[in-house]
Amino acid sequence: MHSLRRFAPPVLAQLFWATNFVFGARLIAEFTPVELTTYRWVGALPLLLVIAWWFERPDWAAAWAEWKLHLLQAMLGMVGYTLLLYAALDTSSSVNAAVISAMSPATITIAAVLLLGERVTRVGVVGIALSIIGVLVVVLAGQDASAGFSGSVGDLLLVGSVLSWTAYVIVSRRLRTPPIAATTVQVALSVVVLLPVLLVVGAPAQPTGEGWFGLAWIIVFPSALAYLLWNIAAATLGPARTGVFLNLLPVFTTIIALALGDVVTLWQVAGGVIVLVGVYLATRPPRVPASPPLVIDGAGEPGAAHTAPIEIIDHGHSPREPRAE
Repeated sequence: MHSLRRFAPPVLAQLFWATNFVFGARLIAEFTPVELTTYRWVGALPLLLVIAWWFERPDWAAAWAEWKLHLLQAMLGMVGYTLLLYAALDTSSSVNAAVISAMSPATITIAAVLLLGERVTRVGVVGIALSIIGVLVVVLAGQDASAGFSGSVGDLLLVGSVLSWTAYVIVSRRLRTPPIAATTVQVALSVVVLLPVLLVVGAPAQPTGEGWFGLAWIIVFPSALAYLLWNIAAATLGPARTGVFLNLLPVFTTIIALALGDVVTLWQVAGGVIVLVGVYLATRPPRVPASPPLVIDGAGEPGAAHTAPIEIIDHGHSPREPRAE
């Protein structure tokens, strides 16, 4: 029972994030990507405010002092990543979305090597290559030949969302704001940006009762409770052990999609397995690490970069550096 209480939070967090892919694929038939993104963060903001106050008791003035970085993070993560994801789900599948998003640790590793001078082992290079191959299996080999390359537009948007997420994670290393408070500030800034856009482009959606239920689910579970559970897990198990649970995201997405009657192809399963093996190799720490590995970072949801690998990004500071209070 004790083990169940310890491992339930990270498992449930991944389960809730997986539902965002599956429900999002269905909701995009009733909402435009701009509507769905805006409504999601408008609804999640008050919940995140309560969770941040309860879990962190943040100094909001100190958090606002980093507003420029938070605004950049909001544009990359809450606006850019989420818009690209929901737009992609209009022509791609939830399973494809989960598999392609699962390669984010590999793209983060590449960005860290190129931009931050991080080092990567030979095994890590092999893992990155396998992750890319796995995604190519899903994106290319699984395409319907009669549909032509145009059938891959959604998958290309998913790749774009991964790149946006990668930039989000890299920038997050410079933040000092506590994780949930940082997510809350970024969501607030996203709402400020998205509401005028929604007023300009309009909100033509006339969702059904199921559509409103799906939106409420995304607001409460993937957008609020998952972050709370992930922080509880990081505090209980430690960031490194909690990061292992990131690999459950495509697994849960596939199971939920199958349960709801979606078709999962052999290409998707094969590509997903290759990606997971590659991510394991790419994120496996060396036997005698010189510094905490960056590559385990990123759970594929805005805000997760702050909550998953506290020892990795620590908002831009190594464990030896004092955090500004």
